[in-house]
Amino acid sequence: MRTSWSWRSGSLRSETGLSPQPPYVALDPIKQKAGKVVHAWAFEGDCDPGCLASNTFTMEWPPRSGRFQTFPEVDLAGFFDLDAARLKMNAAQVPFLDQLASRVTG
Repeated sequence: MRTSWSWRSGSLRSETGLSPQPPYVALDPIKQKAGKVVHAWAFEGDCDPGCLASNTFTMEWPPRSGRFQTFPEVDLAGFFDLDAARLKMNAAQVPFLDQLASRVTG
């Protein structure tokens, strides 16, 4: 089952303040070692990562301390060429880059 982009784009907008424009390309989901399935989409165009404006969440930190702190959902955004992206992202999600590269060059 694929999660609809319209729902995810609203979530992306609320979590980051970024609003990329269609068309969006759904990439094949990736299943990570622990079984989590990750969905990703690609888009072509301008989306300034410098405009990142994340929402926040609150959690007890340090654990079992009784103190609560607020943290950003996303603290940094950026665009990278494929080689740099491979080094920066979760290794289990690198196949997303392979999919994207094959669609762009294919």
